[in-house]
Order: sequence, then structure tokens, then C-alpha cells
Amino acid sequence: MQACFKELTLDQRYIESNPTFVIEVEGNAIGFYSLEHVAASEAELGYLFVEPTFIGKGYGRKLMAHAQQKARHLGYNEMIIQGDLNAEQFYRATGGSVVGTRKSASIPDRELPVFRVDLKESEEEN
Repeated sequence: MQACFKELTLDQRYIESNPTFVIEVEGNAIGFYSLEHVAASEAELGYLFVEPTFIGKGYGRKLMAHAQQKARHLGYNEMIIQGDLNAEQFYRATGGSVVGTRKSASIPDRELPVFRVDLKESEEEN
């Protein structure tokens, strides 16, 4: 985890520059996500995390649905997600299709799956 510390640390400047949303339970933050501008029609899910004790209870799906809705509202047609290998099933279940891999920025020789969500298609399904 220490190898990823810098890559996974958000600062005030990042939050001010990228739409970032928190989900709370009883006044406590238990997860968040952010969106990053890539191109006129493309956003990237910068972060999506849920506290481990709340995983599997639907909060990640709520965050992902909100992220897709927000990205559509901002005018994006697709969302790119660099996911963790352990999150592949989650991203597939929330509309993502694997479109390739990226080298990890913090762990040498590690490839991470990249997903694409067609926001126009997912909008029609909702």
C-alpha cells in the first residue's frame, strides 16, 4: 500500500479542480468518487473508493450511478476507468467494458484494466 500512497493521495487543489463527491452514512464519510476531464466528450473516473466495512452494501453502485449521471450532466458521452484487478466484476456490473490495460503508476510490471462506459447507452437503460 505504501507504494501507492502518493498516487492515491488527494489534496485540496485536486478536489477544487475535479468534481468530487462523498457519500455519507449517519454523518460519516464512507466513500467518494471524482471525475477528471479528458476530452470534450470523455471523462475519467479519477477515484472511487468505499470504506471496506461498507463494501457489498450498494454504496459503490450508488456512487457509480451518481458519477455516470454527473458526467452526462457535464456533457460527457463516455467515461474511462482505470480499475483495480479486484474491481473488474464491479465495473462490468455497473456498465463498464474492458478496452485495454495501463501500466500501474506505482507498482512496476503491474497492468491494470481500463474500462469504458458509454454514457449515452447507459442513459437509455435508466
